[in-house]
Amino acid sequence: MKRRLCAILAVLMALSVSTLSACSTEKNEDQTANEKVRIVLDWTPNTNHTGLYVAQAKGYFAEQGIDVEIMQPPEGGAETLVGGGGAEFGISFQDSLAPNFASDNPMPVTAVAAIIQHNTSGILSLKDKGIDTPAKMAGHSYATWDMPVEKAIIKKIVEEDGGKFADIEMIPSTVTDVITALKTDVDSVWVFYAWDGIAAKVKGEETNYLNFADYGKELDYYSPVIIVNDDYAKNNPDTVKKTLKAIQQGYQFSIDNPEEAAQILLDAAPELDPAIVKESQKWLADQYTADAEKWGYFDQSRWDAFYGWLFENKLIDKKIPAGTGFTNEYLPE
Repeated sequence: MKRRLCAILAVLMALSVSTLSACSTEKNEDQTANEKVRIVLDWTPNTNHTGLYVAQAKGYFAEQGIDVEIMQPPEGGAETLVGGGGAEFGISFQDSLAPNFASDNPMPVTAVAAIIQHNTSGILSLKDKGIDTPAKMAGHSYATWDMPVEKAIIKKIVEEDGGKFADIEMIPSTVTDVITALKTDVDSVWVFYAWDGIAAKVKGEETNYLNFADYGKELDYYSPVIIVNDDYAKNNPDTVKKTLKAIQQGYQFSIDNPEEAAQILLDAAPELDPAIVKESQKWLADQYTADAEKWGYFDQSRWDAFYGWLFENKLIDKKIPAGTGFTNEYLPE
């Protein structure tokens, strides 16, 4: 009897050890499969970011073995946080990145995907102001951030259209509500059409819109883009590829299903105006990939053209070498 009891205890102990070992292995596999990745936004959630929230809600990140945290931007912006290793990925803009790449000590970040294929920012005004060409900005007021790049772009489109940049009344202002501003002493505002242009349309306002990309290849820069920390990408290339694959799936879903994608964004950010989000999402469905061979792709000639124009106009102190600051190598095939 004693021998039998010992035998039973031995079997039970063996089974326990086996079970614990299996649990430990399973736990380790789970830990390996669910790698933590942080993505910091450039601003509060909006339709530029929908693909991220779709990838999270639809489980595309999880399918790639990634646990993503979507973070709000700090005071210094996404570039500083990603460059300092406080997040692996972030949302930025080609124009915002220019001073970094022209620096003698640039932060270690690289653009790895274009969220929207073409520059969709430009000048918005109420229709009754008659600003239907760049030259007609002269004699009207404009709400300015007082930034050199901003003013140089406006000067270019106005003067190449035959107008006088000096005749624009510059009103220093950080506009938070475009429609309200346009009904005061401000005649024109720089906007991202997918948000403020659509918002004006939803609210029944008749407007004129001057799209910068229509006035020169050098103004068709990438805005916004996804950036990655260089050291992280070097040490974790497969994770970067998996993350971008999930994000690409999220944006493709948003292209194919704009109404459902809009609702996913609203579920994540219920403070947003549903009417604006839904109309913006429909409009962006044709803009995310547009005429590119695939979502996220960078055209080097367009990327370099913008940075070359900045240097020629003395908006950066140092010439940025061709091909600097972006890569297509992590994009899904």
